[in-house]
Amino acid sequence: MNRLLIVDGHAYAYRAFHAIRVLRSPTGQPTNAIYGFVKMLEKMRAALRPTHLVVVWDGGLSAARMAALPDYKAQRPDMPDDLRPQFDEIRKYLAAAGLADFCGDGVEADDYIACLARSAAAADWRVVIASADKDFMQLVSDRIGLLNPNDKTGAVWTREQVQAKAGVEPEQVADWLALMGDAVDNIPGVAGVGPKTAAELLKQFGSVDILLARLNEVRSERLRLALSAAVDVLRRNLALVRLHDVPCEFVPEKLQPQTPDREKLAGLFAGWGFKGMVAALEEPCPERQAQLI
Repeated sequence: MNRLLIVDGHAYAYRAFHAIRVLRSPTGQPTNAIYGFVKMLEKMRAALRPTHLVVVWDGGLSAARMAALPDYKAQRPDMPDDLRPQFDEIRKYLAAAGLADFCGDGVEADDYIACLARSAAAADWRVVIASADKDFMQLVSDRIGLLNPNDKTGAVWTREQVQAKAGVEPEQVADWLALMGDAVDNIPGVAGVGPKTAAELLKQFGSVDILLARLNEVRSERLRLALSAAVDVLRRNLALVRLHDVPCEFVPEKLQPQTPDREKLAGLFAGWGFKGMVAALEEPCPERQAQLI
């Protein structure tokens, strides 16, 4: 069975950067995100043993989402100065390790990941998306699982975990987010509607469209008035939180790990001051080397 691991690149680079506060190369170059990313990817590969793998990077904000909501993701702070140069170094590592990655101008990683995941699932592959982004819960199915780094159990999330987290089915996650909003992406929801109320509404009505068609059945007058006043907001939110269809190239051969360039890896590790990784490359044990690359 082919298994594709899709890694949310920026999410893991940020996570590594904040997990390891200070680490620099012999020349003073910041390397904390590089080191953490390499170690986290090593751990995921050892645990999941994917036959195919790709790291997807954000290429900018969706023009359609920005047109619908100019303040979309506007509250996010600027990227830390010490993190910015480490992205190129991580991509150098991936190239030397024979691992695929993708970044498209104006293409949000979420949308490209969704396209790849759906394409692979349609080809009867197993897919694991590595990300803490709750938007990906809408993709979870019998073929697509979610590896949430915030879940210390290391379990790949299925429908059961999505139901436990959101109180709704994966197919209802976009409606759930549209109702309550998403502070992470600066998307305001309906006034007074939080995760629990949103889940209860969807249990009763099934979807936002059906809810809006049957507003008179909402028992709480306060809630009914709030929903009536937010009809346009809800329809806009659905367009924002649903993962968009974007062109993506699902070519299995390009997603299959290639033979690592050990000389390039050794040079990168030495330049970053990762002495343990250099030593591991020199060890004769193939299993140890495989874990590293």
